[in-house]
Formats: sequence, C-alpha cells, structure tokens
Amino acid sequence: MTSSTSTAHSVSPDSGEHWAAPGAWRVAEGIHRIPLPLPMDGLRAVNVYVLETADGLTLVDGGWAIEESRTLLVSSLAQLGFGLGDITRFLVTHVHRDHYTQAAVIAREFGAHVSLGLGDKPTLDLMHNADELTEDPTLDVLRSAGAVAVADEWQKFSDGKTPDLGMWGYPDTWLDGDHEITVGDRRLDAVHTPGHTRGHYVFADRSSQLLFAGDHVLPTITPSIGFEPVPVEQPLRDFMASLTKVRQLPDLRLLPAHGPVAPSSHTRVDELLAHHEQRLQACVDALAGGPGTGYDVAGFLPWTRHEHQLKDLDVFNTALASMETKAHLELLVARGQATRQVTDAGVVFSAAPAAD
Repeated sequence: MTSSTSTAHSVSPDSGEHWAAPGAWRVAEGIHRIPLPLPMDGLRAVNVYVLETADGLTLVDGGWAIEESRTLLVSSLAQLGFGLGDITRFLVTHVHRDHYTQAAVIAREFGAHVSLGLGDKPTLDLMHNADELTEDPTLDVLRSAGAVAVADEWQKFSDGKTPDLGMWGYPDTWLDGDHEITVGDRRLDAVHTPGHTRGHYVFADRSSQLLFAGDHVLPTITPSIGFEPVPVEQPLRDFMASLTKVRQLPDLRLLPAHGPVAPSSHTRVDELLAHHEQRLQACVDALAGGPGTGYDVAGFLPWTRHEHQLKDLDVFNTALASMETKAHLELLVARGQATRQVTDAGVVFSAAPAAD
C-alpha cells in the first residue's frame, strides 16, 4: 500500500523540501535527519539520524559505504559543527547494506561502537564464510518460489561476486530482546521487530515522542518480505506480529529510513496491516483458479502503486515479488487457508479444501 503521495515526490515537513534533499534537517531538539544517496533507481536515499550527546554523536543507521554517501555525510555533519571523529556510536536497525556497511567502515576507522540485532548474525556469518558456498543462497529461495528462470538471470549477475568483508565487519554489541538503551540524556526503547530481516530493531524515544523506524514502518511503501539469504519459516507472520507490537507503543512521530517524516506511527501501522490482509485475500482469490507457486501467484497481483504486472518488472523486482508472494502463501498455509506441496518446480500452493 502507498499513501496518496509517492516516495518519489514526497516532501518532508522537517525540511520543507523533497525528503531526499541533501542537508542536516532538524527533527527535534538535538536530533537531525541526514538523507544519504543510494546507487539505485527505486530508492533515492536512506535517512540517517544524528543524536547529539555530551559525549559525542550517536547515529541511527549509517548509510551505504560508497564515496558519494561518505562525502555527503561529512558535509552534512559539518553543517552541525561535527566531523566523523565525533561519532561514538551507531545503532543500526538491520544488516542491509544501505544501513550497515558505512557504519561498519567508519566505526573501524574512528573507533565508534556498533550495535546490531542478533537475528542478523546468520547473514553476517554467511558472508564471512562465502568461500564455502557453491552458489548464491538466494538462488534456492527463488527456486523454492517457482521463479526458476528468474534464478537463472540472478545467477548471471551474482556469479563470481564475493562480499567485501571490510564493509561487513561484526558489530561490537548484539542487540537481543527488548530493552532500554541510554543515549546521552535520552532513554530509547530498543524493540525487536523481525520481518523485513530477522534481526530488525526500531528505537522508540517516548519522552520526545519519536520512533526511529528503520525499514519496519515506512510512510509510503512497505518493505520487502522474504528476501533473506538465510530464510525464515514465516517472515510475513513475523512482520505483521512486529507491526502489532509497534502499534502497542504510544502513537509516535515516524522517523523512517526511506521517505518523509510522518506524524503518526499508529496510522501507518494500521495501513500496512490492512495492505497485507488485502494481499493475502488476493492470493486466496488467485488460488481459487488453481494451484501455483509464489511466482505463479505473483503474476496475478499488481505491483507498486502504479499496479504494474509482474512481466513488466526487472529481474531484481521480479525476484522480490516472487519471494514476497511466497511469504504470503506460507502464511495462508499457517492460517489453514491453503496447502503446500514441495515439487521439482518449487513449492506449489493450493486452496484449502472447503469445510464440510
């Protein structure tokens, strides 16, 4: 589900400009939002949040370790009178490269402390043992979703590529369970929100009524589900349960990783839950026409706010769509609305028999 304004055209109230406009934008006393560029068309930037303390800066997320991002981070911090050496801590919402890699690199150079959710450790372990892999583990996930041709295309641009471990060092601290974190005079609730990744965290500043939401609650899009190199059994169930968990917090101002600052975490959580219930029903409707894999069912669904057909998406987004649809179908199985069978063509789902 998207809001009436797309991410591509959203103005953020803290800047009065497009949300990705460069700068250090004040969102609250002692807190600034710095959008950093991403080398992709779908998402133009990632928001990094700077929290000032008497002992230095704490950043929520770090950006992607590319030259353009580092240059802009340096210039944006300079607007506030700081430099990279003033960063003492990174609280990283999850392990994806646009959030984690620049934090890992800067921390190594300047001695900053990095925290990351323990649930994302299997992903880092996989990267650090990549030489033991015979192929990209995403290929198995795609084949399981019935996207065999997509897996073949994926393999063409993934073959021979190994992670630069200089960008993927282990954190200093693993976040485990829900707990309180002290950041200067602030008390942040670190809330485990698996779904987008199994180790995702959000950070709630109740006193300032702010939610540093990472990719868990985004104001105009919903994050990818089911795209992890080490798959989980029910990623959509986990995501929706985490949304419900965040809904039980006070209604907070939403500080997302992508998109503009938004006034109400509750409003957006409600929209996201409704969106996925609608997608689940659309999958039920598709299965009424006969069994299918995640890839097959994805072909019956509209994609993006422009309602593109699956055949019109590029390889990367076709892969995401196939894996996300499989996650919806797996949840239908858990709810008793579908059945599953493992075949050579992937996991095939069927509508559950009607009750007598």
